[in-house]
Order: sequence, then structure tokens, then C-alpha cells
Amino acid sequence: MGAWTNWAGTEAARPRKVVTPDATVLIQREIEHAVAHRGTVKMMGAGHSFSGISAPVGTMLRPDQLVGIVSVDRDAMTVTVLAGTPLHVLNSELGRLGLSLHNMGDIAEQTIAGATSTGTHGTGGTVASLSAQIAAFTILSGHGEEITASPTSFRALYEFGRIGLGALGILTRITLFVEPLFALEAHEQPTTWDAALATYDELTHEHHHVDLYWFPHTEQVLTKTHDRLAELDGLRPLSRWKHWRDDEFLSNTVFGMLTTIGTHAPATVPVLNQLSGNALSERSYSDISHRVFTSPRRVRFKEMEYAVPRAVGLEALREVRRLIESSGWRISFPVEIRTTPADDIPLSTASGRDSMYLAFHVPAKADHTEYFAAVEAVLRTYDGRPHWGKMHTLVADDLAAIYPRFNDFLTVREDMDPQRVFRNPYLRQVLGD
Repeated sequence: MGAWTNWAGTEAARPRKVVTPDATVLIQREIEHAVAHRGTVKMMGAGHSFSGISAPVGTMLRPDQLVGIVSVDRDAMTVTVLAGTPLHVLNSELGRLGLSLHNMGDIAEQTIAGATSTGTHGTGGTVASLSAQIAAFTILSGHGEEITASPTSFRALYEFGRIGLGALGILTRITLFVEPLFALEAHEQPTTWDAALATYDELTHEHHHVDLYWFPHTEQVLTKTHDRLAELDGLRPLSRWKHWRDDEFLSNTVFGMLTTIGTHAPATVPVLNQLSGNALSERSYSDISHRVFTSPRRVRFKEMEYAVPRAVGLEALREVRRLIESSGWRISFPVEIRTTPADDIPLSTASGRDSMYLAFHVPAKADHTEYFAAVEAVLRTYDGRPHWGKMHTLVADDLAAIYPRFNDFLTVREDMDPQRVFRNPYLRQVLGD
């Protein structure tokens, strides 16, 4: 069989078998086969996780035939979708139905199952992660049993399975809370490090969604704010020309060229970052929400992201900057800063606490090891929790210390998958067996 690799090239596997099921019964058949032969089964997503969370070892199931909206309940304001549906397909279909997700991250290539299983999140809002927008889900256990979990049915499974890491079973359907279609006003503006941090609390109080990008080795920061509009009339979307120039040519083609230069000639990175920061210009536009939330990502990179308590977030960020400036590293990618409200999902990085997310990137071909390890050490002193789909080095004992209900998750896993049909090397690392 051909090898599997993720988007960033950080993980690879060679599954023994590849199946593209188009019905639940075919997935159940593969689970039963794996149980009988002491094998494993893993449903792949889009491969956008930087960790090995979705790496298939035994049988790899492809989600290509499990795509589309199954039903819409306008009274409950929920939509049930097949778990292999890519987010960009879901967004398009929701828009056609006059509906929107409340919040989402900035990439729309993931499958809905992969995005929710890893805790993919946006910034701001009343809920930030896609997982926190789950009303119910249907999952196949390690026994091959089909279970639909919700707040009123299999409640413990519902609580833990909204971010289940792929360890509890194979998701087949997910029911999401939705809202009437809405638009966002986007405002992007360059500023300085001091100004951005001094006004950050004010920005997050006044705007629905706030995202900052700091260019290491410079004072340059790009602020992005998104605010909900009351009406869909009078929108001012980017023209096709501006979208291509700003989001494809400058943010991808030119930026990709600069990072390639920086990778081969690290001494040039501070100058290149200063040029990138100086080239930023203010812009405003408005459009349907998912067209504002998401952006194309053509430049491949590696990423580590940690969530720290919101109250110490800016302090942690300043400490990371001191670390970068005292090192010999040359970091060509901006550091991304976002905040989210607390949620109630046991293995959510925002579980029980308002959070600040600090995301660190390097080009896909660059060595990340020293940079990520040193930053990770700093963020752990601030009670940081690593994003499940991003690179990190934590193991089960580390994670048990920062998630109060970690052992309860292991109990649910024991019920759902006692023979570890869904296990892979990453789950051994983070769950312990």
C-alpha cells in the first residue's frame, strides 16, 4: 500500500490496507476484522494535523464517500452532517441553506470529524471551538456498536467525545448547532508590539473576534478584528483582484519566497520580517462569515500551539519574546495570538478557563526542534495545554496533571475501545497505552 503523510510532512505511516467505505456497515465490518485479528483501524481526515493523531497503522479508512448534510432541524437550529465532510463543503452548503457556524478557525480544508476530534478553534465569540458547537454525534465503538450521544443520551460519552482524539471510536455523523447566515466586518491594521499589547484587552472587549500576528525580530504586529453585522445588505467583499493580490500573491506566493530565502540564509530573516511588516497596509471589507474567518494556506509549515490561562497570556507572550531575542534563532513566521472563552469539554484546551492561544510556526523544511522545545518549556510553566493537532512532546503523565478529568476520559475509552482498535503511536504517547 502507498504511504500516508500529513499536510506538513511531519508524520508518515504505511497502512496495511486502505478502504473507502460508503456506509456504516462497511466500517463496522473493518472494526470487527480488526478485533478478530488484533489489528487497528483509523479513519483519516484531511491530514491537516501536525501531530500524528490521525496516522493510520493497520487499516486506513478514507472519508471520501462520507460527505454531505444529512438533515436540517430549523426548530432546534441544528444540522447533521456526515463526518467526512470538509469544512469548506460544509460552509458552502450551510450558506446555500441560509445558515452559518458561530465560529471557526482560519483553515477550511479539514474534515468536520478531524477538526472536532482535535479541538480546532477560532478566536473570540461565545464559543470558539467547533467541538463546543456539537449538539450530538454518532460513533462506532471498538465493539462495532453504533451509538448516538447527546446531552440526553449517553451523556458521559457526549461530554468526552466532543474532543475524543479518535480514541473512542469512528465518528460517522455530527450534529452541529447553527445560526442564521450572518456577515462579518473585517478590519486589518498594522501596529507596533507595545501598542498591540497595551490595547489588547480593550480590543478583545470591543470586538467579537481578534487575531494578532507578531513578526519576530521586529516591533511589527498585524491586528485583525471581525465584528458581526446586523444585516446582509450592503456588504463590501474583496474584489477578485484584491483577494488574489493580498491573499494569494502577497500572503502566499511572496511570503513563501521570503521564507524559502530565510530558511537557506537565516541571517536575512530579521530584515525580511521587517520588510514584511512594513509592507502591511490597512484594509477593511465585509462578507459572509466563513469567507472572512478562513484564508488560503499555500505555504507549508510546522506548527506548535499552546493554550494558557487568559489572565497570564500576555505575560507568557512577553516571556517568549525575551526567549527568542536572547537566542540565536531566526524565526521567519509570525507568532499568532488568539483568545477564547472557557468551555466544558473535558479534554478541550479551553476546558474550565478563558484562554489565550500562542501559535508558533516554521517552514515545513526548517528544523523546529530547539525553537519549539524551548518555547514549550516556557509555556508549561504557565500551565499551558498543547493543541492536540499540533506538535508537542507531552506524554500521558504530563497531560493527566493539567486535565482534571483525564483519568475519566481513560475510563470512557476503556468502555468504548477495550482492545485498542483505534490506537496508533500518537495515542500511545498521550494516553499511555
